Amino acid sequence: MASRKQMEAMCVSKYVSFLRVSVYIFYLFVLLSLPIQHVDSSHITGTWNTKEFFKFLIKFGFKKTDVHNSKDTSGYIFGNITAKTNFTHNVTFAVLDRGYFLEYYGNRTIVNKEKACTQMFNKISTIAYDFRCYDQGEDFLRKVPCPKGSVCVDEDAPWNVVKGHQFTFVIEDLMQPRFWYISLVACYRNLTTCKWHHVNEEAVLEYDIWLVNGNPNVSSFNPLVYQFSFDRQDTVELYLVFFLCYLVLVPLQVYAAMRQHHPVTRLFTASLILEFLALCLILLHVLKFSLDGTGIHQLAVAGDILDILSRTTFMLLLLLLAKGWAVTRLELTWKPLVFAIWFLYGVVHILLYVWNMTEVDIIEDIDEYQTWPGWLIIVFRTLIMVWFLFELRNTMMYEHNTQKLNFFLHFGASALVWFIYLPIIALIALQVSALWRFKLLLGITYSADCLAYCVMTHLLWPTRSEQYFLLAEDMDLSDELDEFNEAPHVINNYIALNSHHHHRLHHHHSVNSEPPDLTKVIT
Repeated sequence: MASRKQMEAMCVSKYVSFLRVSVYIFYLFVLLSLPIQHVDSSHITGTWNTKEFFKFLIKFGFKKTDVHNSKDTSGYIFGNITAKTNFTHNVTFAVLDRGYFLEYYGNRTIVNKEKACTQMFNKISTIAYDFRCYDQGEDFLRKVPCPKGSVCVDEDAPWNVVKGHQFTFVIEDLMQPRFWYISLVACYRNLTTCKWHHVNEEAVLEYDIWLVNGNPNVSSFNPLVYQFSFDRQDTVELYLVFFLCYLVLVPLQVYAAMRQHHPVTRLFTASLILEFLALCLILLHVLKFSLDGTGIHQLAVAGDILDILSRTTFMLLLLLLAKGWAVTRLELTWKPLVFAIWFLYGVVHILLYVWNMTEVDIIEDIDEYQTWPGWLIIVFRTLIMVWFLFELRNTMMYEHNTQKLNFFLHFGASALVWFIYLPIIALIALQVSALWRFKLLLGITYSADCLAYCVMTHLLWPTRSEQYFLLAEDMDLSDELDEFNEAPHVINNYIALNSHHHHRLHHHHSVNSEPPDLTKVIT
């Protein structure tokens, strides 16, 4: 049988291997995420070639307008769209709510672009303002590019345009918050016939557009909501609250890990630090976003990936403890199966993230758990939960130490809550509007994870865990405890041990002045 030092060396080697695999996964999926196009900024800039025919720019949520202060609580879209070359016909910049956008967007794929322009604007033409064709309509469209150094040609109230910009849309909705969809399309309206036609010439437009909730002409706006789409408002406060929680929890756990060099403690500390680093990166992104409307999307992506690695690491820890590793037994059974399931869960989780960023059409009001990879990971997580309960039951049947059984009861209850919360909130999210869904999922997810980490920190605190951990290092440990740690099966078979080795204990008693404290040795 391997000595205790050899066993600890094996644990450390496995831990190092785990970190190496985690780093490889992290870099792999950072590379995969690099080509992802982000469209969740409130300040968007770029270029567009009219040969592409259609370009979707952004989906942005504007809050409900306060009837008593409509000017300062309305949404504003303003900016500049210019071109380096002259146009025969201007193209169209469209700002539409969902009711008009879906038909417009659905017809963009018609092969005959002349027909596509007619079909896309068939419904919009009956409502959109035009100073010649429909002067009583809504302010949905602009002819672009705008003349350099001047406002757009169809800005009928130039004094309302935000200073230094060429156009301004004021989004006023007294009923409810609403998503608006912004796009460019190579179509123009003939001012004589008022019919729509395709702009069949190539030119490059440059755009610089702001979307904000509040009046940009006043300085009294709230910076924590001004730059954010309605569905992302108030998330900065959420991130700050959990950052403060982890700012207390992480140093406590690092202190505990330094006091007790144990593989379980190290694995849990690694998971907690990964979660804290993820939160720090995301918080930096949203704080910068509140200032400039763009943030640092690379930090947000890295934070999301670290968050996934943290949760998969925590799940691995739960599975290892459920099998009684380092608590009831030193040898881990079915090691290839445990690590294979952990690895597959991590891969599927990150594939879901990449799928949600690249394949899910932003036009659809769905979240990541309403896609087939999302349902797959929920089913996978549920199956792992069932397996976790099965392994925990077997471990508790094998264990007879009262303190360890008490640990497993508390551990099992908290872990079950952590496993089951995701399938429940995924079902609840089906009934929640997309305007509120992100904040709901974010709040519940971070709360459940933070609670799980707090409970685990409590259960693994050195003064408590030394009662049930094998391999726990303590300066007061006797040689007898070392011997029993190397043969943990003896703990669960104490009666047989006592009967077979009574003569050894009797001899030891005759040599020493005091008999050994068997209760202390066993527990």
